[in-house]
Amino acid sequence: MLKTNVLLALLVCGMGMTGMAGEGAAVKVGDAIADVSAPDENGKTIKLSDYKGKNGLVIFFYPKADTPGCTKEACNFRDELGALEKKGYVPLGVSRDTPEDQKKFKEKYKLTYSLLSDPDGKVAKAIGVESGKRQTVIIGKDGKIEKIDTHVSVATHATDLLKDLK
Repeated sequence: MLKTNVLLALLVCGMGMTGMAGEGAAVKVGDAIADVSAPDENGKTIKLSDYKGKNGLVIFFYPKADTPGCTKEACNFRDELGALEKKGYVPLGVSRDTPEDQKKFKEKYKLTYSLLSDPDGKVAKAIGVESGKRQTVIIGKDGKIEKIDTHVSVATHATDLLKDLK
């Protein structure tokens, strides 16, 4: 079984290399994401390099933990976790909430994957997405962006993504 209780955050550390997503740069399919880190709901720092070559990542950004839309979305990822893992992907939720708020959210809804804390928006900015907005970046095992989704249905987000995953 894939390690789902410990996932990564994407905080690109000052990239300036061609072909890599850099701080504040708009990303596109095919761009490589450099090694990044952020705290999960337990305060543990998680790195992208922990997954490169092992798992693809479905990194979904949501506005605020324990709100109606974000709860539907997070629960859909929980319910589709097995199917995502079968395809070789691990979900990761990222919001501006504190690790403590993420932990409460995770426990309340029995979420079975990690939630990362991005209170200052550095993770989103480093990836080139807008902080506090609902969007998803899919990263392959090779560390390259496979898909960027900015229009999602909260109730069926993970289910919809499964159709696009290789």
